[in-house]
Amino acid sequence: MLTTPLDTDDTARPDRVEDYFRDGAAPADALLWWQLERQDALQVALRALFQGPAGVTRLRLWVFFELLALRESRLTREALNQAFHVLRDEVLDSVLKRLREADLLAWDATAQTYAVTPLAQQLVGLLQPLTQEQAPDGDLASLLAGVAGAHQLGTLQPAQLQHLLAQLSRLYDEFADAIASGSEFALRRARTRFEKALTLVDRAGEALGAIIAQAEAAGDARLERLARELGLAQARLLAMASQFNRALQQADRQRVTLGSTGITTTDVRRWLQSQGDLAKLLADGWERPVHPVLVSQHDLVDTAEAEFERDRPKPAEIAALPQGQAAPTGELAVMQLPPDMDQMQALLTAWAATDPIERDLSPAVLGDSYARAAYRAQLLPLLGDAQARHLKGATGDMARQPWSVRWSAEQGPVDDEFVKWMSRGVLTPESSS
Repeated sequence: MLTTPLDTDDTARPDRVEDYFRDGAAPADALLWWQLERQDALQVALRALFQGPAGVTRLRLWVFFELLALRESRLTREALNQAFHVLRDEVLDSVLKRLREADLLAWDATAQTYAVTPLAQQLVGLLQPLTQEQAPDGDLASLLAGVAGAHQLGTLQPAQLQHLLAQLSRLYDEFADAIASGSEFALRRARTRFEKALTLVDRAGEALGAIIAQAEAAGDARLERLARELGLAQARLLAMASQFNRALQQADRQRVTLGSTGITTTDVRRWLQSQGDLAKLLADGWERPVHPVLVSQHDLVDTAEAEFERDRPKPAEIAALPQGQAAPTGELAVMQLPPDMDQMQALLTAWAATDPIERDLSPAVLGDSYARAAYRAQLLPLLGDAQARHLKGATGDMARQPWSVRWSAEQGPVDDEFVKWMSRGVLTPESSS
């Protein structure tokens, strides 16, 4: 069997991490590697607790958690013997010795007492999930609780948001696979987890919103980027609710009811899945051939005879096409513009020919009705329009008139039957402008 340096015993090889890398040096520019180097004491304590067989590891963890749960700050050996009276003395001595070597338990030779170290208090928070009941969504709950709690205490780190983002991404992929499978049972199982995840994210939503706002205010670029990505991950999960509904509706449409019994294919499948060995349900059924049984032979024969003898409608005979007819005489209706444009052009042409001076635009706009006055007012922007001057027809003729309109911000009453108030404006000949 071939082995790598990682497979050998710790005592049989030098403790040089650099030998595991291609360049012979640790990744000094990696932030995570630098953070792990700072927690060397915590890693040593973890190795001290978890090194060895599984039974010994569980024993050390039990003693460690029980020690941290004791209220006394100073513990004598008699108090420890009383607290761990179920252990043999040599076993308790071995565990206490291991905890002292890992700097998790301090021994005061003068007072002859034990005391819990700050490193042990830090380690118990790290190992706390080992003492909690495992829930289906405990991973997401613990990450959300850690992020929300760290935010309240002001100790939030970008790595915590990174782990939460990774977990939300994994959950999204898991739910997407369940939707793509089309399986009703997979959808219902995933829907239960999805609703729990949404509840957890919704409860922590206020804290997550505050994290995004705080990151923007603090100017921490990395924390702000992770906070924004966290908001996008929340939105992706929320948008998946409609996809679950559509997939479940599609599964409901595919469900078939067996006769008038009310039993559906889903019920049959659920019952089959509850059976241990499906082969036992057949018993000796494999040995019996299938024989068709006709319960009502005479009824079937009578129905067949009636079907053959009944009168069927004769097919329609082929008819010739009708003779051609001349098309009726029609008229081509051409849409005409309102006469107001021609009337306004005639007025402006007369003004330009007789007395080309600046004139009030009220006479050119008002008259007849409010609708026609509004239409004339909409024609005024065509005067002097450089682009419309190249057009043919009435629009181009209007744009080529030697006048320009200038509106004023002032408004006032006018002498007209249909319009009582309008903005002031003048028509200026191009020669004077």
